[in-house]
Amino acid sequence: MKKIIITLCSFFIIIPIVLFAQNSGYKISGTVNIGGKGWWDYASIDEPMQRLYISHADRIHVINLKTNKFVGEIDGLSGVHGEVFDDALGKGFISNGRSDTVTVFNLKTLKKIAEIHVTGKNPDGIVYDPFSQRVFTINGRSSNITAIDAKTDKIVGTIPLEGSPEFCVTNGKGSMFLNIEDKNQVVEFNPNTLKIVKEWSITPGKGPAGLAIDIKHDILFSGCRNNLMVISNAKTGKVITSLQIGGHVDACRFDPKTNFAFSSNGEGTLTVIHEVSPKEFKVIDNVATQQGCRTMEIDLKNHNIYLPGMLEEKNNAKSFGVLILERN
Repeated sequence: MKKIIITLCSFFIIIPIVLFAQNSGYKISGTVNIGGKGWWDYASIDEPMQRLYISHADRIHVINLKTNKFVGEIDGLSGVHGEVFDDALGKGFISNGRSDTVTVFNLKTLKKIAEIHVTGKNPDGIVYDPFSQRVFTINGRSSNITAIDAKTDKIVGTIPLEGSPEFCVTNGKGSMFLNIEDKNQVVEFNPNTLKIVKEWSITPGKGPAGLAIDIKHDILFSGCRNNLMVISNAKTGKVITSLQIGGHVDACRFDPKTNFAFSSNGEGTLTVIHEVSPKEFKVIDNVATQQGCRTMEIDLKNHNIYLPGMLEEKNNAKSFGVLILERN
């Protein structure tokens, strides 16, 4: 009889712990209404200045993360995709897909400084690498990468690619990694020499779009269009595992403090994966967002997540804005 009582007590103690461990704690906490319609793409956060940048057709909206109020806009752009920052220089860089240019602007005033014509077509993804102090545009229609010196705004070279490039990340230590969508590959290149180092397959993933990196453990997270997150070792190029995520993923992020990896899925979910160890990964949540919220950014200071999209209003109409998710 004593054994039965102990077993039952143990059962009721363990269950709540298991349930808690299977939930990320994220939920929708609010929205920032921007208004209007039209196409959008990446969101980026300038952490030192605590500003959120949202691309929206021909302009960038800038939001103060402390107040969720508008700081200003950068307009007169053409098919804007993404934004990156060099806070030491006080400069930001915007990729314009339709004009094949990068707009350089002042981070404090948001005034334009220069316009750079890249060496390819449709600059989409854009990444700043602190190791080389260069900005890299991922040129989708010409299958190449343009490297720009952040200090001088001069083009320093071009990296030719085979296949359709998507998103790119840096480890900040002399290596950069890029998803090749139509070949289901990851390519590593050196940001200083502009040479390809190696490439590897991420099968069973198909159509890799979003990409995130755990720099400490050399882990890459490729969000694929066949509803898989393929996790690979950036040093060896070996696939560690693949996990089910939501549909229509377009962006991935990693939070080194919580060891959570995220995929923002256009179907209307945010998949959360827990990196238990560099060899063990688990899906712990699929948070309901809104349909169309396919890109995202995370504030690494407070762990809030921001997803731009056409958000539903009370009268069933839709208006462009940003969905905010907070963690309990």
